[in-house]
Amino acid sequence: MKFLDMRDPGFDEQFAGILARGEQVGREVEAAVLEIIADVRTRGDAALLDYTKRFDRLETDAEGLLVADEAIDSAFARVSQEDIATLRLAVERVTRFHEKQKQKSWLDAGEDGVLLGQKVTPLERVGIYVPGGKASYPSSVIMNAVPARVAGVSEVVMVAPTPDGEVNPHVLVAARLSGVDRIFRIGGAQAVAALAYGTHTIPRVDKITGPGNIYVATAKKLVFGRVGIDMIAGPSEILVISDGSGSPVHVAADLLSQAEHDELASAMLITTSREFGGLVVAEVERQLGLLRRGEIARKSWNDYGVVMVADSLGDAIDFSNRLAPEHLELAVADPFEILPSIRNAGAIFLGHFTPEAAGDYLAGPNHTLPTGGTARFFSPLSVDDFVKKSSLIYFSRGALDRLGSDIVRLAGLEGLDAHGRSVSVRMTDRKEQ
Repeated sequence: MKFLDMRDPGFDEQFAGILARGEQVGREVEAAVLEIIADVRTRGDAALLDYTKRFDRLETDAEGLLVADEAIDSAFARVSQEDIATLRLAVERVTRFHEKQKQKSWLDAGEDGVLLGQKVTPLERVGIYVPGGKASYPSSVIMNAVPARVAGVSEVVMVAPTPDGEVNPHVLVAARLSGVDRIFRIGGAQAVAALAYGTHTIPRVDKITGPGNIYVATAKKLVFGRVGIDMIAGPSEILVISDGSGSPVHVAADLLSQAEHDELASAMLITTSREFGGLVVAEVERQLGLLRRGEIARKSWNDYGVVMVADSLGDAIDFSNRLAPEHLELAVADPFEILPSIRNAGAIFLGHFTPEAAGDYLAGPNHTLPTGGTARFFSPLSVDDFVKKSSLIYFSRGALDRLGSDIVRLAGLEGLDAHGRSVSVRMTDRKEQ
């Protein structure tokens, strides 16, 4: 963990290691992923079965890749009614939020003889990837499947690795509650390749969403163009801006909520009070001993945790906007006062009683967020990710007569005579065709 003063002339250089974490994809990773993609394209199900046996220690046939309805029924029997009620509440709240994002097709007839508009069409089939390695994530199921369903996607296909054949029952319950149509026991780059190109068993999809490890992220990057993807997600991160108000116990807990994700996660605090920062560091050390994933959290904290001291909230905000964090907590006395100054962040958590975990699970907004500074130009996963938009254009004969000469002129400026002629041959005042 680094205790950094922003006034230090070497601050940017000291901080660079944190910013660069996870950026470098080793050539061996990309080469391995390319080989897996090519193998799945060539051998289809046979390749999937080989990789599933090799990486997940699960030997099955192609039919066994599909999670049967009976297995989902069994999951509901194994999960407590209290857990089911909580998952159902999360689905309801996430659905309610995403319903507000829906856009309708529209037409504008405000100009004589011209109709202009936009047609909004849901994607036909999407694939969602749900991690299954170090932890199980029913929340990831909800956050990816619900906006797809709200958007009107016809079929939602889910893939998830099942090491040693074990399927987390909460994941299966979340999948059914969220409207997933089919679930397949595959993971890794091979699952991404199967969704992108299709096999006899796995249907080809129009878009792939959901987080995964470096092999999954690299595979998504490599199949982009063949299918759509949500984003290239890197290691998780949180930045807390503090003015020294509030509780160091709360801030420490929030920092560790990200550090426990994986060893490359980054938990960062920027505060105007060095004393408060010291209290947070001490509290992090105490709370690390309470965590089941304490070993992971400690490595993340030691390698990529940082407490920064700023002269003012203005300096802290400027730094945050340069960083463009995935999760940004405004742990200050009046978060709404500084909110207008925040330009770049995946999700913004306002005040002392809005922990990042509220957004992870059931506040309503999506927890699939841009990482690694990409919040400068990417947005959280939303209903918009599961629709496509077509422009609508209608000209009457009169409208083309009125505007055609300018269209022809613009085509001429670009030297595209055929473009211009396609208009001029339709114009009523053109005698010669």
